[in-house]
Amino acid sequence: MRLVIFLLLGLALLSGTVRADEQIGVLKVGTDTYTNVTITGVSATDIYFIYDQGTGNLKLKDLDPVLQKHFNYDPAKAGAVEKKQAANQVQYHQELLRQPPPEDMSRPIGKDASNSGKKIWAKSFLNQKFPGLAVEKWLTPAPDIRGKFVLIDFWATWCGPCRKAIPELNNFQKKFGAKLVVIGLSGESEAAVRRMTNPQIEYTIAIDSNAVTKNMIGVTGIPHVMIMDPQGYVRWEGFPFLEGHELTEQVVADILDRYSAK
Repeated sequence: MRLVIFLLLGLALLSGTVRADEQIGVLKVGTDTYTNVTITGVSATDIYFIYDQGTGNLKLKDLDPVLQKHFNYDPAKAGAVEKKQAANQVQYHQELLRQPPPEDMSRPIGKDASNSGKKIWAKSFLNQKFPGLAVEKWLTPAPDIRGKFVLIDFWATWCGPCRKAIPELNNFQKKFGAKLVVIGLSGESEAAVRRMTNPQIEYTIAIDSNAVTKNMIGVTGIPHVMIMDPQGYVRWEGFPFLEGHELTEQVVADILDRYSAK
């Protein structure tokens, strides 16, 4: 069904260029209303914004023609970008399947990379291929994970320890962003995740409300974190605050150093 979008202060959009900090008032999309909207970014396919309850994004192709023109929407360019993104994802997963296992998969990084005596609330995939990531919807731009380490955090807004972990995950993304992509995956609804604005999340977030990935991993307790190397092998897994097995900045740094291509 076509989205019907109403804008207060809409006249401001009819002239001038798009600014990253442009304020456009109110967006009403179907039964959803976004107020105090500030544009944070525009791509060939999407607009990204913050509003009084969190962050949001909309597809340019679903906007009113006037807004499409304002945001310089080019259907041909957008279609090419989406086609390339889909092809890149297919190529990435095909490359992972062709990768041989590393020669040395047994030597742990201290106590933190070994599951010996370590309690985890999920199936163990340590030093095995990550079985796959199912995303219902990206709530931020989909990340390009080719050639990078990937940290996936299974979390929920109602989970106290999950919220406690967010500042440290923000730090991981900021400090190791050249090599590492941090992804927060929630089984909640989009609305529930977007309502949470404190603490602020500064890494990629997505939802999987049918818990496809969570069930595949067998996660029974959250937060549950997994770190994969660029070849798709799991190099760390577990509850990040487990005494004696905490996921620290040093642990992440050691994993990235050991499993980076030399």
